[in-house]
Amino acid sequence: MSELTFEQMLDESFRTIHSGEVVEGTVIDVKPDEAILNIGYKSDGILTKNEYTNDSSVDLTSVLHVGDTMEVKVFKVNDSEGQVLLTYKRLAADRGNKRIEEAYNNKEVLKAKVAQVLDGGLSVIVEEVRIFIPASLVSDTYEKDLTKYADQEIEFVISEYNPRRRRYIGDRKQLIVAKKAELQKELFERIKEGDTVSGVVKNVTDFGAFIDLGGVDGLLHISEMSWGRVENPKKVFKVGDEMKVLIKEISGTKIALSLKFADANPWKDAASKYAVGNIVTGTVARMTDFGAFVELETGVDALLHVSQISKEHVEKPSDVLKIGESITAKVVDFNEESKKISLSMKALLAPEPKEEVKEEDADVVSVDIEAVIAQEASQE
Repeated sequence: MSELTFEQMLDESFRTIHSGEVVEGTVIDVKPDEAILNIGYKSDGILTKNEYTNDSSVDLTSVLHVGDTMEVKVFKVNDSEGQVLLTYKRLAADRGNKRIEEAYNNKEVLKAKVAQVLDGGLSVIVEEVRIFIPASLVSDTYEKDLTKYADQEIEFVISEYNPRRRRYIGDRKQLIVAKKAELQKELFERIKEGDTVSGVVKNVTDFGAFIDLGGVDGLLHISEMSWGRVENPKKVFKVGDEMKVLIKEISGTKIALSLKFADANPWKDAASKYAVGNIVTGTVARMTDFGAFVELETGVDALLHVSQISKEHVEKPSDVLKIGESITAKVVDFNEESKKISLSMKALLAPEPKEEVKEEDADVVSVDIEAVIAQEASQE
């Protein structure tokens, strides 16, 4: 038998390897885009950045160091060129597939950072497995702009697992729906009508604002925003505002809110402040042909009838008054139950007459302010 050459003996001292085999290697050199590993074969293995991770921003020198040991998968063996190409991400993906399968079967909640914001949804990576979360499954409400999720860590479950087609679908929506249902149950167990609670403005419309009370939205109608008159809710509130609100009514899962707190009711001291005979100052808020509405304070309006503006005949209030003008007048009628106050500027122009009130002056005290306001609103 002939003796083996030195090269043959050297070759025999190394084991053979095959593509697809998982081996352990030791890092003997590392550069930003490539690492060299001793894998116990006649040739060292080459691990490129592209075969280490799908993240193109990674610098291999920051994650691998000389002396590190790691398991890798043989990607390709080229004996003629003396090269062995290695892959780490494919090995990680194989293991990741098993991890995703387990999470899918167990309905496990996963957590990962958003790797990419796409036109149709979000992309996250779990152990080198890319998972797609469609826009329709990102939230329980439609979100046109998903860029706010960029680089954010989110929770989701796997709703579809198809390794043959490499189709992995994540679902964040069902977690949000379940969480809200839990919060809703807890909220309704602890609140009741008349409670004061904290909330955050979630949306503002022309007719009111929706306030998030902690998983449940309540409606703050425009009529309940102030004891006074609110023309445009969007000028008063903005999304994100924090506030204390009063629970006015609970009907099923619907909650009606109010900012009309009893201790701030401007009518609670009105009987003494606006007693008949008192001289008051107010601002002309709006006018009709029959009179002007004067705001005495927020939430308290009084009617100045056209016949009580001057001793001279006035055709319509706008002939002598302007919106925003400050006027001084005498209270000639006060009705707390119906919240009606009538004023007279004419009464300050001359001493009170001893004779009975003239018929033309008597009609001023019977005008229903709330009815007039309602009529105005219906005409707008």
